[in-house]
Amino acid sequence: MSHVALYRKYRSQSFNDLVGQEHVVRTLRNSIEQGKISQAYLFTGPRGTGKTSTARLLAKALNCTGGPSANPPSDCPICADITAGNCMDVQEMDAASEAGVEEVRRNIVEVAEYRPTECRYRIFIIDEVHDLSAKAFDALLKTIEEPPSHVVFILATTEFNKVPPTIRSRCQKFEFHRGSIQDLVSRLTTVCQGEQVEAEPAALLAIARLADGGYRDALTYLEQVVITADGKITLDHVFRQLGLVSDDAADRLIQALATQEVAGISVAMDEIYQMGRDSRSIVESLLHRLSDLTRAHYQVTGVNDPTLEAGLLAMAQRVGIEKILALRGGLAEAHKALGEVTIPRIWLEAELIRLSRTLSEPKAVPATPAPAQSQRSTQSVQTEKPAQPAMNPEPAVAVPSQASSGGTTVMPSDNPKNIVWQKVVSALSAQSATAKNRLPKSRAIGGTEGVVTIEFERRTDAEWVQSKLPLLKALAESWKSFSGEEVTFNIVAGSNSIADRSIAMEPTAVELPLEGKQLIEAFHQVFDTLTPELSQEKKK
Repeated sequence: MSHVALYRKYRSQSFNDLVGQEHVVRTLRNSIEQGKISQAYLFTGPRGTGKTSTARLLAKALNCTGGPSANPPSDCPICADITAGNCMDVQEMDAASEAGVEEVRRNIVEVAEYRPTECRYRIFIIDEVHDLSAKAFDALLKTIEEPPSHVVFILATTEFNKVPPTIRSRCQKFEFHRGSIQDLVSRLTTVCQGEQVEAEPAALLAIARLADGGYRDALTYLEQVVITADGKITLDHVFRQLGLVSDDAADRLIQALATQEVAGISVAMDEIYQMGRDSRSIVESLLHRLSDLTRAHYQVTGVNDPTLEAGLLAMAQRVGIEKILALRGGLAEAHKALGEVTIPRIWLEAELIRLSRTLSEPKAVPATPAPAQSQRSTQSVQTEKPAQPAMNPEPAVAVPSQASSGGTTVMPSDNPKNIVWQKVVSALSAQSATAKNRLPKSRAIGGTEGVVTIEFERRTDAEWVQSKLPLLKALAESWKSFSGEEVTFNIVAGSNSIADRSIAMEPTAVELPLEGKQLIEAFHQVFDTLTPELSQEKKK
């Protein structure tokens, strides 16, 4: 007998075998037991979560010789034919390869008119139904809307939004969920026992996490590991065979990033690359490991291994939750950019070094204001209008002085308040692209108790900040997170602001046009002034 893949060999043969989809099983059981059979079902959810297997289980339950029955007997001949794919009244169609209107008309619309040969219902299972063409959906619509009493449609899709609303509205929808880590590990353990394979719990846990909630993917990975394993399946073997970065290597690289050890980052990267891992697998492994550390910090790991939980918690405490979250955000952006990089290895090393340097100043997380404080404004923006020249009617933001700012003390650029302000600017600029363009050209030049004066180089930036009350609140909250002080801001523009410069113009008198003798005299006066040599020659 030829080899059968594990995901086919261990496909669920009854509703009791279906793992992780209890809500679907419960509803289908009740509808079968109560005789409320729908004319069309729509199964939607991620790949490998049991949609096609459930469609076959439903077909067996409806066509069972003693049924319809939610628990068909194992010796039912019709159920055996459906399992083997030999039942003429249960037709499966892959819309990915048979998406045209002619295939739908020939295989479904025309066949649906005939009664089943041996079963109770003629059942059409259409996998990846979203791949049908628009004309094919139109041809199928009338049959789904008013099918013969002996026809049942079961549609399966991974992209529910691509199914036309006219089809959705005529089907009972069942949403399949991704498998949890515990469900996947349980399924893998059962398969290992059936295959008489010994595996470390940590190895099965790594496979379950890599499967990302897909039962079929988990069994496929397990089969690949089983074929290449020499004896017991270990965690290291899983990492090597599936092209993953080991937890120890990921921890060394994360530790180097957190402590800003550039040499350590380069050495860790070289070690990982020598094991044959590419840049994408490095980033994905780091993201998985940082996710584990985050869950360990908040004690939601869900791992039934005290030793593993203790190790994750100790690592999370060494790195710190702020740096963990910052690394997750930076690596997520790097993962998106990898597809457009021509030399990913060099680029990733430079990106990791840059990311580690940004961890020297943790990003401020704005705190939620207390209910009592939310009733009042947290900012008061003070502006003053100096005397404007006659030729520049546009108002400008004033520069603070000892007299105009109520006793504000002007400080040098390296004063403590400006140091705090630069940290605030760095934190907010990392969160908003607009703030990144507006805030850097500013500095804290002074302040009094509870009020800090911020000077902008450009008046337009100062006016923009004044008009953004949510930004001002975020600035105040970020300031408090760095300094512990509650302050308000006095937003001003510098005296050298480009927008405030005006061109001095001498007044020009408006006179009547010159005529006759006055015009001649004016001409001689101007001519003598511009060409004195010619004027002297003329007098001689």
